Amino acid sequence: MEFHIRIAGPRVEVEAIKRRLLDLDPAGLVDLDADSGVLRVSTLAQPAELAGVLAAVGHPVAQRDIELQPSVCCGGCSG
Repeated sequence: MEFHIRIAGPRVEVEAIKRRLLDLDPAGLVDLDADSGVLRVSTLAQPAELAGVLAAVGHPVAQRDIELQPSVCCGGCSG
């Protein structure tokens, strides 16, 4: 699943978020869109778990601020 998350504050600790997320989901991906300031997360984790990861690294967000994105999967990889 892909999530978009807006995080308030001047500096988002992307590397700290990546480390925590990988403890939860070793295949998880995190990046920050520099233009929009949106954190993009691809993971099997649920919104409550993501909120916990973000809070643990000093970026608390409400679950309602974690936006599930529509799937872009075409089904070609796994049939």
